[in-house]
Amino acid sequence: MRKPTSPLQPTVAAASPACEAAVSLFCIMLITGKITGLTVADVRFPTSVGHHGSDAMHTDPDYSAAYVVIETDAGDGLKGHGLTFTLGKGTEIVVCAVKALSAHVVGKELEDIVKNFRDFYRQLTSDGQLRWIGPEKGAVQLATAAVLNAVWDLWAKKEKKSPNQLISCIDFRYITDALTEEEALEILQNGKHGQKAREEYMANNGYPAYTTSCAWLGYSDQQLQKLCTDALKDGWTRFKVKVGADLDDDKRRCKLISDMIGPNNQMMLDANQRWDVNEAIHWVSELAVFKPLWIEEPTSPDDILGHATISKALAPLGIGVATGEQCHNRVMFKQFLQANALQYLQIDSCRLGSVNENLSVLLMAKKFNIPVCPHAGGVGLCELVQHLIIFDYVSVSQSLENRMCEYVDHLHEHFKYPVSIKGAAYMLPKDPGYSTEMKEESVVQYQFPNGHVWQQLILEKKVQL
Repeated sequence: MRKPTSPLQPTVAAASPACEAAVSLFCIMLITGKITGLTVADVRFPTSVGHHGSDAMHTDPDYSAAYVVIETDAGDGLKGHGLTFTLGKGTEIVVCAVKALSAHVVGKELEDIVKNFRDFYRQLTSDGQLRWIGPEKGAVQLATAAVLNAVWDLWAKKEKKSPNQLISCIDFRYITDALTEEEALEILQNGKHGQKAREEYMANNGYPAYTTSCAWLGYSDQQLQKLCTDALKDGWTRFKVKVGADLDDDKRRCKLISDMIGPNNQMMLDANQRWDVNEAIHWVSELAVFKPLWIEEPTSPDDILGHATISKALAPLGIGVATGEQCHNRVMFKQFLQANALQYLQIDSCRLGSVNENLSVLLMAKKFNIPVCPHAGGVGLCELVQHLIIFDYVSVSQSLENRMCEYVDHLHEHFKYPVSIKGAAYMLPKDPGYSTEMKEESVVQYQFPNGHVWQQLILEKKVQL
């Protein structure tokens, strides 16, 4: 059996054999070799046909990815694979942005990139012309994540990195009023204490997860009941329910699910940005009888003060606010934390600028003592985020209190090294890299719009372009 491994490796003197390389995204080797090419494909899966992923704002998503492959001249055929998640339409825009960014990547030596990763990150996010249409946000930032995810996949091998080297990957511009480089280094150094025990815990137990797969808004009652029944049998104890389209229907569906999972299991709610601030407070207050742990994205993802108002109003009900899956960058997360606008912070592996920016957010969350409960699901998000959450527990937060990671049981079969779930927990990955490599046949079959799957759906008039 292959030993666990992962792109991020916490710095330890002698990691346990079972999780030496997997407990973190920082298991890294300096690899000589020039980047000779970058390709990007528009890969889409017709999840809208079965209402998978449906919520109050996104009623017919087709889970998709701008899928990047970076080629090198290394003799062993070394390649890096990265992606960013989308919902179908608009993927072509992200693909164009990736192609525009490729000029900053192709021709560079990988060793030069990782030796000055902060400068490389800033180069990608500070292109003088591209920055104008998305200064660390929007389609350009999604494209940046895809490219950087591929670079991290390239870099993910076996040599451990020190906290100083890890800090050098982070761009602290705009966040030093909340977290300085010195504070970040201190957090990582303190994270070395008791690290071996936490590694062993992850190897034996995995990272706790919750499921969103049972309660998409477009599912029938019969489908909800079957999926909840199956999930309970598989050991799931935490369930997220999509809400926000109709209050009476939300009450009915929440009661249906609450009765099924029982009082000893946990329910969370997700409105996917549907409400105004006062509407959110009223709506969630009406659903408080079901004792949800949190309400996720209750209003505009950009409304930091609105989230703060909602947080303050719902606190007496024992309901927290969770958000972050559409938080543009580390600056917004900084302000959410400074404004006490969230109680559960949800990083995303593709919305932010890959590992580099996610590191800064994990460190800020530690300083502000806010639990991180990442967004996942989609295409490859579970595969990516597993590395971040395990690293967070082992080397940053040192805690599992009020922490869990989202899991959605869709599309993992298309990945060469799919995520492993056991007992409602993320188990340690066992293969090198960032778990981003898709099966070649899947990329070909689901490439939009000329892949066989899409051509067949068009022929059968099940979709329209």
